[in-house]
Formats: sequence, C-alpha cells, structure tokens
Amino acid sequence: MPRGKKKSGPQRLRCPFNGCSQTFRSLHGRTYHIRTAHEDPYYTVPAQLADKPPSPASSSEGSDQGLPHEQQDEGHSQGFFADDAEPEVQAHTPRKIFHPYLNALPCDSNGQTLPPNTPPSPRTTASPDDWAPYTDEVQFRLSEFLYRTDEMSASNIDTILELWGLSLMKHDDLAPFDSYQQIYDAIDSTKLGDAPWRCMKTESLDIRDDAPSWKKAEYEIWYRDPDTVIRNMLDNPDFDGEFDTHPYVHLDKDKKRRWSDFMSGNFAWRHCIRSMYVPVILGSDKTTVSVATGDVEYHPLYLSIGNVCNHVRRAHRNAVVPIAFLAIPKSDRKYDNDPAFRKFKRQLYHSSISAVLSSLKPAMSTPVVRRCPDGHFRRVIFDIGPFIADYPEQVMLSGIVQGWCPKCTAFPDDLDKPSGPRRHELTDELLQVFDGGQLWDVYGIDEDIVPFTCDFPRADIHELLSSDILHQVIKGTFKDHLVAWVGEYLALQHSPRDAADILDEIDRRIAATPAFPCLRHFKQGRRFKQWTGDDSKALMKIYLPAIKGLVEPDIVKALSAFLDFCYLVRRADFNEDTLNAVDQALGRYHHYREIFRTTGVRPDGFSLPRQHSLIHYRRNIEDFGAPNGLCSSITESRHITAVKRPWRRSSRYKALGQMLMTNQRLDKLAASRADFIARGMLPADRPPPLRDRLEELIHAHNDLKEVDEDGGPTNEEQVLSHVHLARTRERSYPRSLQSLSEHVNEPNLPNLLLYFLRDQLSEKNPTLDPSTIEITSPIYVFHSAVAHYYAPSDPSGICGMRHERIRSTPAWRGTGPRRDCAFITEDEDQAGFRGMSVVRVQLFMSFVHNGIEYPCALVEWFKKVGRSPDEETGMWVVKPEMVGRGNERLVTVVHLHTFLRGAHLIPVYGRRYLPVGFSHTWSLDAFEAFHVNKYADHHANEIAF
Repeated sequence: MPRGKKKSGPQRLRCPFNGCSQTFRSLHGRTYHIRTAHEDPYYTVPAQLADKPPSPASSSEGSDQGLPHEQQDEGHSQGFFADDAEPEVQAHTPRKIFHPYLNALPCDSNGQTLPPNTPPSPRTTASPDDWAPYTDEVQFRLSEFLYRTDEMSASNIDTILELWGLSLMKHDDLAPFDSYQQIYDAIDSTKLGDAPWRCMKTESLDIRDDAPSWKKAEYEIWYRDPDTVIRNMLDNPDFDGEFDTHPYVHLDKDKKRRWSDFMSGNFAWRHCIRSMYVPVILGSDKTTVSVATGDVEYHPLYLSIGNVCNHVRRAHRNAVVPIAFLAIPKSDRKYDNDPAFRKFKRQLYHSSISAVLSSLKPAMSTPVVRRCPDGHFRRVIFDIGPFIADYPEQVMLSGIVQGWCPKCTAFPDDLDKPSGPRRHELTDELLQVFDGGQLWDVYGIDEDIVPFTCDFPRADIHELLSSDILHQVIKGTFKDHLVAWVGEYLALQHSPRDAADILDEIDRRIAATPAFPCLRHFKQGRRFKQWTGDDSKALMKIYLPAIKGLVEPDIVKALSAFLDFCYLVRRADFNEDTLNAVDQALGRYHHYREIFRTTGVRPDGFSLPRQHSLIHYRRNIEDFGAPNGLCSSITESRHITAVKRPWRRSSRYKALGQMLMTNQRLDKLAASRADFIARGMLPADRPPPLRDRLEELIHAHNDLKEVDEDGGPTNEEQVLSHVHLARTRERSYPRSLQSLSEHVNEPNLPNLLLYFLRDQLSEKNPTLDPSTIEITSPIYVFHSAVAHYYAPSDPSGICGMRHERIRSTPAWRGTGPRRDCAFITEDEDQAGFRGMSVVRVQLFMSFVHNGIEYPCALVEWFKKVGRSPDEETGMWVVKPEMVGRGNERLVTVVHLHTFLRGAHLIPVYGRRYLPVGFSHTWSLDAFEAFHVNKYADHHANEIAF
C-alpha cells in the first residue's frame, strides 16, 4: 500500500496462538504482543500452523484465471500468519519435504497439464548438425575463442583472419571468416539468449535558466526487460539438475533441518502462491562507471532467480545478469548537502527500479507459462526476492535514517537491545500518526522515500534485505572495527613509541607467515594504502597468531570468536547444530568484545549497524539459505566481468553503449554453447573456453607476485578427497635407492622405504616374510602433489571441488627450499583434528613393486600439544615429534592415499620480537611450536576443529 494512504476500514488482527483472544490494529502491535506474551515466533511454529499445513487463501491473488485446468491443490500458501509462518518439520519424514500445495506440474505451451511421465517437447527442430547462425563447429568455436576467451580486438581479429586466409589460399580454401564484422554479425544474429538493451529518459524538473543543473538535466536509465532475462534463464538447459522447482524442507540423516540453497529457506515457503514459484533476486553494486559516462554516473543492477543452486550463482554461469544501469545525478558541490537534491536522488533510484521491474508485475498475480531447464513447460509465478546490498544502499532502499537498522526497530544508540521487525505496515501506521520530524528522530524513518517494493505484491523491503558477508563481516566488523580497535588499544595502553614498535612487530609476524596455496603473502604486513575485500579476507586468515602475546588474552579471544562466527556463516550448508554454533560464537564475541569498552577503546559501546546486523544472520539463514549465495561479493565480482572488462575492450568514447553490446554478445555465446551441448553437438564435459573467472576474481586486486597461485576451483567429479603426484618427474635425481638416499642426505631412506613397503604388503598378506622384500625398481622423485577435495564453502567448481598443490622442492622462487605441510588421516572415527596429524613433506616419490605402483612421501611428523585447541586462539598447537634423545625429528614414509590435503602452520611467536629482515621461508624451521591454521580457508575450518 502506498505510504500515507489510509486503509479502507479498520482491520483487526488476531493473535495466532491457541487460547489467546487478543486483537491488534497493526502487525507491529501483534508482533510486540507475541514477543512478550508468547514464545519467539521466529523459532517456534504457532500451534495452528503446526497442526496442519497452511490453508489456501481466498484472495483474488489465489484465483486460477488465465490458465485452464489449474490444479486446485496448488493454492496460496499464505495464511493469516504468513509473515512469521515456518514450514512444519516432523521427525521420520523423507529427506526433502516439498511444499504441500505446490507441485510445479509440467504442462504444454498453452498451460494444459500433461499426463504423468510425459517427456518434454524438443526445444528445437534443428538437426544435430545445424550450427546456425554459424556454418559449422569451427566457426562457432572460433567466434567464442576470439570474442569471449581471448577478448581480441577487432583489428587483431582482422589480422589473424588475413594470415589464416593467406595460408589456405594455396589449398584453394578460405578462412572461416572474412573479417571481425562477419564474426560480430553471426553473434548478433543469434536468437538464443537475446535480451536487447533499452533506454528510458526522465523529464527535466525545471527548465528555468536559474534552476540548479540537476533539475534541468535529463537522466537515462539503460535496462533490459527482466521478463525476457528470466525467460532466458528458465530456458537454459545448462541449469538442468541444479534447479529447484519447489520450496522444500531438507532433513539430514539425523532428521535435523538443513538450509543451503535459497528454496530450502522459509521465505520461499511463506511467499509461494501456487504453480512454480520463481523468486527474483536483485543486487546493486555501488561501484560506478564514472570513467565511462562522464558527468552522470551509472551503477549496475543485477538479477538472478532463487531456483538455481547457490554454487551456480556464485560461479555466475549466466545466473547473475546485469539488467540495468541506474542513473545517479551529479551537480555542483554547493548542492551536495541540499535536502531537495538528496531527496531527488533517492526518489529517482526507487522509481527507476520500479519502472525496470514493471513488466514482471502481472505475472506476480497471474501465472504465466515458461519452459524450464529440464525442457518442460510449467506455470510460474514471480515474486520479488532478496535484495543484495551493502549498508549505505540498504539505508537508501529501506527509507530509514543513517545509523538505524533496516531490519528491525532497534534504537541507534542501543542497537543490540531486543526489538521488533520493521515492516511496511508498521511504517504506514506511523506515517498516519506522526510528522516527519518525529518519524526521523524517534523511528528512524525518512518520510520522503517510498521503497520500490510498495509497487509490487507481497514485497517488503525490510524483509527482503539479505545478509552481506563482505561488507558487514569482512570489511565492516573485521577490517574497519576490530583491526582498527587493536591499534587504538595499543595507543591507549602504551607510549606512542612502544605502540608503534608493537604494530611493527605485528607486521613482521604477518610477513613471516609460511606460504600456502591461494594465500597472499604480506611482505610489509598491513602497511598498504588501499584495502580491498581480498586484502581483508587474506589478513583475517593469519591475523590471530600475529597478535597473540602482544595484546590482552580477551582481545585474542574476541577475535577468535568473531572469526568462528565469520567462517560458520560463510559455509555452504547449515543444519540446526551449525545455527546453534553461530549463536554461540556470536555470544562469545559479544562477551569478549567488552574488553574494548573497559580499556577505553569503545567507551560508548557497540551500537554499530554493521556489527548489529550479525544478530540477524540466523533468521536470514533460515529465510534465505546460506548467505554466501546472496553476498555482495557476487555482484562486486560480476561487476568485473560485466562492466570493468567490457569497458577495457571498448574505444573509451561513449563506452557505455559498447559495454552493453559486449554483455549482450557474451550472453548469446553462452546461450549458444548451452544449446549445442544440450543437442549433443558439443561434449558436456568440455568446460567453456572462458578464462578461469573464479581464480581471476580471487586475485583481481592483488599483486599476483605476492599470491601463491597453486590452488583454486576445479570442475572435476565430486569426491571427498584425492591426492596424486604431479605429472612431471624430476630428472635431476638418481633413480637407485642408495644413490637417492645420499643425494637427499637421508641415510635411513632405504630402511624407511622397506618398512613402508612391508606395511603395505602385510595388509594383504599377514604371513609374508619381511626378509624376502626388496625394492629393485627405479625411484622417481616429484616436487609436488595435487590434492583435490570437496569444499563447496570456498570458491569451487561446478561440483564444489577445489585443488591445491603441496610442494616439496629444494629451490622455490630464489628463496631456498620449500617443504609444505599436509593433513594425514589416522582415525576416521575421531571428529576433526583429533583424528588427524600434520606432517611436513621432505620428498615425494614413487616406485613399482610386483607390478603395483606406490606413490608415497618422506615426511616429518608433528604431535599435538595438549588434548584440545589453544584457549585463546581456538587453534590446535603442534610441535615436531622427536625421537632418540630428543634431537632428531621423527621421519617415516607414508602412502599418498593417507593425505587429506595441505595444512598451514603458523608459528607460536610468544612474546619475543622477530629480528628485522626475518624471512617467511625460515619459519617452519625456526620455531618450536605452531598453530594449525583452521582459518586458512573454509574447508580447513570445517576439518581442523
């Protein structure tokens, strides 16, 4: 309902709990009553909802007009308590419980329900050898390679085609294309994936000569029809098998609720009406295209749908598409603080989004027929889903005052005090009672802003705002708050010189961190001018051991609790135990952060919007699934491929039009590839000839020389873990066992290798005489092994897989030897690190005995210090395991199949300062004890607890 418009008549809302006759004028009043008189409905299903499934509503939105033979059991899922209703979870139920009133039955293109087991109609009548608009496979793959993979300029394309043609003239043949224009024309003529860009213009507010420039200007908003974009997404066969047609409740083997992809959350369950529910996910990236558009900046608005799995959205794969470039007016500096100008910018923002999405509105009430990834047509209903934005944009989206929470009604001077949720209905009630000044000061509401969601059914911006891990957790709480607070604490507790010395020591410790795949090496510690999200992510992996011993234990514990919270909420899959662990970690953080209040760093407390947002994570996970599927890092990284790279390949003159054309052509190439694969013309296991975007995004802002690149996403088949030797044998090593022993200065190597082989053979033949065993085959040495493991919470491939290289080499980038560490599985029945050990690899090798190859490694062992993780850091501590009189490290040979993956050790620095110039390559040899870094990545965090 538009703000300020009175309702047609009084409507009393009744309490949903049995035996309570209380009624209320507003949702706010009812929510306050429930929170004070009953259990919290966020975590409890009211009795009326738990007794039976939600009943279909009798509203006009639930009618079946427009589609024949609509199934009556596909009714409206919202009852009187739709805002807080949760799907019922019962024990001893199937693994996935689908919504009782939604079946997403396949139909024909006219909406007629098909008989069960009817196969989908063909997407096309084209023959299997029809490459139109290309003449053959060579033309398509060449176009894709030149335009998408290599991003070759038009002039260079002409040059290579000319040389190609000259080389074929002697064979009376021609190059696949005559010029770059022929390639562009072929791509442009593709119908698949076509979603042309359009432009809408605003009218001048005031054309008088003395009017401000921002009033006289006309503003352009470039956009694509979101209905067309969603039609293309739904019809993309590449999403088949990674697409949910139903909201569902997912139960694990212990009958505990799980949340992962969006459709497993409560929001989809509450909002679905009937037919196939398609939630529209939006995101707006604050990075503007100032270099491309001059005095008027644009920033992109992105669209996705909640049906695709999170890992597909994170990997993009045409599941996150730019649909608009929103205008942000600029004017003279004297108008920067002009209330009228600020109001105009916010109103233009909301009205632009509303206009762009207007084509979706009819299908939010009346189902439309769309083809889905599996080839079937279904009746679908659209809905505005979560909006991905950082805090400043959340303020603008929700129409609140800076410093207030866009999700709840907490006061800005005490944000963490329990409060009720914000809703449009509450705001409408307050607008009718209070004036603008009271709304601003007492309720944090900007009366001039009407959120775009007021124009769409069932949409409430306060409910739709998702958690933003990048800006709320990584950049906000960690970098802007905690790291800064540590510096302020040192300044308060020490003299300026001593505080500077301690900060320099922290920087030296950070620089002394041993190398690890995909881990940035901070050569100068934290002393760089501009922080990026990647810098913050990299620093939080190694910051904790660097400050231990230099600050009070409670500060280390506060950082440890926060990192636990951070790594928990960044997981790809949650169950009830995980959510409880999230609450516990947040509670510990709130407890230990008080050290910053008592020491004078935060004397006024912690009413900080980004930190306050952490208390909403549990509810948002239950509503939207895993937060990493709805994080602004997705839209920020998409900005690189949709805006930054297209701008770089433009002529820089009126670049926006060229950027839009580039995006359109890339979409068409991707749609053509998906079509050719679906028709069997290209093998499905061949990855698209696209640069590894995920690797690029991880390191986009980093100096590549400072990053260990030996790891990243991989599109291999899903396995829990597999480690194999490198492909290339090292030729500089002797092949005989005795000579190799002398070469690597390990006199006991022959005996160790015999003990290893005896153990391997005795597993199959316990009566084997050890004296008969000998190794006669050549010994081959390798400088690395590659671990492949399932890590969906980290940047991973299509199947959730990552790879990393474990190195053991005598020379690494001119810095001396590098001997990496690895996790060894010893007892699979023990949870976490209790069932593992850490080893340091001295040599990778393989040999053959009786026709069987044995890949193995010579390793030094570490043993655990204590029976539990360190109390301050929460990390396990290990030290080298010694033998004999305690002056020799325990060394054995182990089979490569006992390796789980690489392990990262960080020294226990203690209170001693490192000497200036200490190299990180010396760390694993120079210290007596080490932290097992469970924050190296998310997979390590999940196994090294």
